[in-house]
Amino acid sequence: MGIAQETAQPAQKTAQPAQKAAQPAQEAKPGTGTGKKKVMVIPVRAGIDKPALYVLRRGLKDAIQADVDTVVIDMETPGGRLDVTFDILQAIERFPGKTLTYINSEAISAGALVSAGTDEIWFSPKGVIGAAAPVMATGGEIDSTMRQKIVSYLKARIRAITEGKGYRAEVISAMVDSEMEFKIGDQVLKEKGELLSLTATESMALYGEPPVSLLGAGIAENITDLLNQTHGEGNYTLERIEPSWSEGLAQYLTLITPALLAFGLLGLFIEFKTPGFGIFGVGGLILLTIVFFGHHTAGLSGYEPMLLLVLGLILIAVELLLIPGTLVAGITGAAMILASLVWAMLDIWPDQPLELDSEMLTRPLLNIVIGVAGAVVLFIAMLRFLPGSGPWGGMVLQTAIGGEPTGIHPVNAPEFEGLSQANLIGAKAVAATDLYPSGQVVIDGKRYEARLEVGTLDAGTPLVVTGVSGFGLIVEAQDDEEVPS
Repeated sequence: MGIAQETAQPAQKTAQPAQKAAQPAQEAKPGTGTGKKKVMVIPVRAGIDKPALYVLRRGLKDAIQADVDTVVIDMETPGGRLDVTFDILQAIERFPGKTLTYINSEAISAGALVSAGTDEIWFSPKGVIGAAAPVMATGGEIDSTMRQKIVSYLKARIRAITEGKGYRAEVISAMVDSEMEFKIGDQVLKEKGELLSLTATESMALYGEPPVSLLGAGIAENITDLLNQTHGEGNYTLERIEPSWSEGLAQYLTLITPALLAFGLLGLFIEFKTPGFGIFGVGGLILLTIVFFGHHTAGLSGYEPMLLLVLGLILIAVELLLIPGTLVAGITGAAMILASLVWAMLDIWPDQPLELDSEMLTRPLLNIVIGVAGAVVLFIAMLRFLPGSGPWGGMVLQTAIGGEPTGIHPVNAPEFEGLSQANLIGAKAVAATDLYPSGQVVIDGKRYEARLEVGTLDAGTPLVVTGVSGFGLIVEAQDDEEVPS
């Protein structure tokens, strides 16, 4: 695995931490061409949860785009969620440069596992790491059988991400498995029945022949001291990623994505079915923008999906206003909108090939399916239960020219069996709703779906039927003022 690569002998890393740590920085890809290495510091200063993942993922993607050579994770955490820990480890693996963990004060539980995934682990003088056994979210103990399965899996993951890194696999495993005895040679470092935790000094202790440090790459007073040791004073530029309130909000926005999609798509559909541009269109766009904002803040999408959404909306508007009935622009626009929403939820990394698989696509496609289905259900419920007056009149088909509401009659309705398409062509009609360019018209007191070839007309406009299509009548304004009864 990419994060498990090591290019120098462990003994050299322990005996001369400053000189060893500086070497990988010299081998890293060039940054600005000034000779100084680019360094980015990403804080993990609370529980390992979704906001921490979002900050870290955003920082790592920014680091790739900025050609950063070294990322330092500024760690101070009591632990957190195991699933998020695995997501963080996968994100760290995607970064092609060097990764360091600086344990500012503590890296407990999930924090120890995250630290194990970086190239080097550095400590503040009072730093502590350890006690990584899995527990329930409430803090209680897990069933013994399930616990054994989780511990076994964790130890396998630890071996995979720490291959070739000295004693790291055994050390982290001893932090996870209380039933494991950990010893080097004849010296027992942890008895069965307890979990291993280490101070900075204990992590730097040397064991074996040649001597290798137990876990740590070095001890530094602070981040600046760490970088001076690893890169040399004045030989680097530093950028810090700062968490914001938006990461905390994003974890809830991504959770309710299907509901946001359902109401947003419903709003846009209503807007295209009613004249003008009003609250439904604005509301739908706001809700879809919130979807994009949530996933952008989560470190997933950039701004490109939003541009694709806008292009899709433009094509649908062209279909409705300029070339109604052709369907090409409308279908293409709808496909672009759905594609933009899926794109917004994909975990795409800069400068890395896109590898679409079932794991990556499952969540976005599930959100889209639920959102579209929810919009359809909401629309049907609205037609069934909302009143046919006020702002809902155009949607629930209440007549716009007075009288009682009537149902919509397809051209081939049984009660009009004797009324052929030829008889309908040339028939006088009146717009029961605004035509935008689609709507409803009245012929002999009965209502039909209809559309204009071009443009829009207000409700009450006298019309004449010029053709019949698969979804309704084709009409245009008539010159006389005759209004059918």
